[in-house]
Amino acid sequence: MFLRRTLLKRHSVLPGFDLALGFALLYISLIVLIPLSAAFLKTFTLTWQQFLDATTTPRVLASYRLTFGASFLAALLNAVFGLIVAWVLVRYEFPFKRVVDALVDLPFALPTAVAGIALTALYAGNGLIGQWLPFKVSFTPLGVWVALVFIGLPFVVRTVQPVLEDVNRELEEAAATLGASRWLTFRHVIFPIVMPALLTGFALAFARALGEYGSVIFIAGNMPMVSEITPLLIITKLEQYDYAGATAIAVVMLVAAFALLLLINLLQSWARKRQGGLA
Repeated sequence: MFLRRTLLKRHSVLPGFDLALGFALLYISLIVLIPLSAAFLKTFTLTWQQFLDATTTPRVLASYRLTFGASFLAALLNAVFGLIVAWVLVRYEFPFKRVVDALVDLPFALPTAVAGIALTALYAGNGLIGQWLPFKVSFTPLGVWVALVFIGLPFVVRTVQPVLEDVNRELEEAAATLGASRWLTFRHVIFPIVMPALLTGFALAFARALGEYGSVIFIAGNMPMVSEITPLLIITKLEQYDYAGATAIAVVMLVAAFALLLLINLLQSWARKRQGGLA
């Protein structure tokens, strides 16, 4: 056994652990750590009072409420309907299934500006959909939410879909044999298996929505205190050459997003442990 492991290690296609770890850390540092560190270093040029003044004005707080609130609600809706879409794609056969499956990835491939223009045209007062609605969507906070729902759906579907494909059908058959209804089977058999992936999809959709810019600025209207998102406020400060103020707001968004992602990871770990205990 020891000889076999030694041979596998010697003839491994990938480089050794030390070299591979060095390349991985170098790449992560260049792509992620150094740019994020630059934002923090620029923010440190401000005093604590200047930092508070830049990040807690009524206009900035209003953008936080809209950005985090709309992102959370959009991710929550995508978690529900993303699970349904993934279930349909995995469990049922129907005409043009491959087309529907490809359409799920459309927000990935479509330029965000194109998506924003298309959504604005559809939901405007004289648009194909907006003209039939009793309320206004484009140029309102509701429009922000619609755009964030659009860009976040693929994250949930593509995270949950492989897990559903791996679910053993015999578990459902055993539950049905024991007299469990469809709802009880889904609640006690399928959902505990899918929940970690669903939380991951929710977290990815939420994090993606926090930083979304291109598809939102067209449909939002960008009215201060009403429909102005935080990424747009950061761009506005950059255009005003207020680099420290822009990075200060960016740091707040970064820390908040990291804390939320950490919370989601802790929930995932708890869900896996609970699933293992039930097994």
